[in-house]
Amino acid sequence: MPPPGEGGMSKVSADDRQYHVDGELVAASEATVSVHDRGFAYGDAVFETIRVYGGVPFRWAAHAGRLAESAAALSLPLPVETAELRARVIETLAANDLQEATVKLSVTRGSDTRGLTPSAEPEPTVVVTVSPLSRGGTAGERMWDEPARLQTAKTRRVPDRALPSEAKTQNYLNQILARLETRVSDATEALVLDTDGYVAEAATANLWFVADDALRTPSLEGPVLPGITRETVLELARAEGIPVEEGRYEPDDVRAADEAFLTSSIREVKPIATVDGVAVGGGPVTTLVGRLYDARVDAACYDENNDGGSDSPREETDSGETAPQEGTDDSQPSGP
Repeated sequence: MPPPGEGGMSKVSADDRQYHVDGELVAASEATVSVHDRGFAYGDAVFETIRVYGGVPFRWAAHAGRLAESAAALSLPLPVETAELRARVIETLAANDLQEATVKLSVTRGSDTRGLTPSAEPEPTVVVTVSPLSRGGTAGERMWDEPARLQTAKTRRVPDRALPSEAKTQNYLNQILARLETRVSDATEALVLDTDGYVAEAATANLWFVADDALRTPSLEGPVLPGITRETVLELARAEGIPVEEGRYEPDDVRAADEAFLTSSIREVKPIATVDGVAVGGGPVTTLVGRLYDARVDAACYDENNDGGSDSPREETDSGETAPQEGTDDSQPSGP
């Protein structure tokens, strides 16, 4: 896949990009937070990475719900309503002339000079950043260059009793340490185990494998992030009649699998070539899941009669369809 560029996707250059910081659009080069911000000082923050297809933030309701749950797990009050958060995302996309993008929506506990103990009345910081990507869906390009090569890390996943796994926080030291271990090999991703030695997930993605004619993935009863793409794949697989099992698995189970893949909002469905040097690869189930995912993206985010979605962003509904935004006429096709 060629690296995503500005050509054809945005008239705004990287130098002129704008981000949303605490309710205001600012030049990316001037977008800053305080050195006293607790997100900077302690990683005391939550975030979501959201894929935008055709101007539509894919699975927005699920991402917003997980953001709220992450914040609740940290006793971090969200300073604005979900509708306002989405409005800031849409405003940032429009300011950067982006229809195809990745969005990072971050909420920190805000600036505080009291030390480790948080203020009882925090003033959270909200930041929206965006980056261009290529078109997705069945007519788009895959978001990865080659299948992943996994290496089992010695670094173990932080247990739920230490840090709730359902909270997507900005403290990524656990994942960073696991990734650092891959530098001594040709691995491109770390396979992380829990403290009992069972497979949890990859450093930045959920893990899937096929064995005994069933699709398997680590259960959320372990320290596993409840990925939005994971949830989507579960829905698609079950609707397609693919046997699915969520359970506890050892690394040998993955190494001996018939096929395996990773899922995340940006990489979507990415085959796994090897695990600890053992060939695994993709296969018919991986291919089918990828096609189902692309079709879901098409149904949710792209108009059937054009190649880029409408100029006015649309709202994705729970059914995977899109509903017109107030003040727009979604029945009229627009240019790419």
